[in-house]
Amino acid sequence: MYTTCPKCQYRRRPTDEAAEDQCPACGLIFSKWFKNLLAEADSGQTFALQETRLSLLARVKNLLFAPRPEIGKGDFYIYLFIWLIFFAWGIDFVSMDFQTNEIGRTWFHNVDLVFHEAGHVLFMPFGRTMTILGGSLFQVLLPLLLMFAFLGYNQDGFAASVCLWWVGQSLMDLAPYIADARALILPLLGGGTGADRPGLHDWENLLKAWGLLESDIAIARTVDAIGSGILLIALAWGAYMLYVYYHTAMK
Repeated sequence: MYTTCPKCQYRRRPTDEAAEDQCPACGLIFSKWFKNLLAEADSGQTFALQETRLSLLARVKNLLFAPRPEIGKGDFYIYLFIWLIFFAWGIDFVSMDFQTNEIGRTWFHNVDLVFHEAGHVLFMPFGRTMTILGGSLFQVLLPLLLMFAFLGYNQDGFAASVCLWWVGQSLMDLAPYIADARALILPLLGGGTGADRPGLHDWENLLKAWGLLESDIAIARTVDAIGSGILLIALAWGAYMLYVYYHTAMK
């Protein structure tokens, strides 16, 4: 029970005959007033939450799709040429069968391999499992970090989309290695295969430790599919940025 009415500030007296839940002066029913107050507070919180979500979505949209303000016609045509190359190249990668290791025989595999080996060294302080996993992890993380760098520092969604393309390609590049965990027939760096050099095949060690060795093909297929999807999304993102840049550059 309120001794002072929250509406009119009337202080209840011992002689007042009104119900304890009602103000004798203005007739305010305290329980109803309190329920309305809670409802208004809840409504205000919901509105504030919706505003926060909309603001966050606007920031994400602006980060991903806002054009570089200084984009010119020359930049646009260079970007268009680059996108056409990565489109044709990406479709070729997507069409490759991970079980035949076609992607492992491309020159870009050697680029991925450099960062794969660097990852083993970088993650060495975090224990044996992370040292083994670090190679595969870093070859995917590096282009992802570059993507965020282009978004944050250059505000260039197109360049970021190319980095995302690389993320997808790196995942597809890993799929044959994962699928080889039991077969152990792919050549390893330094010569020989996993069968020739026991204990040196990253994904044999990892999947065996996790009890997933029998699922190597299924895991590889999933990784390959995710990589393909990311690469196609990157191409769509790049195409949209070309559309945005076209309208910016041709003004």
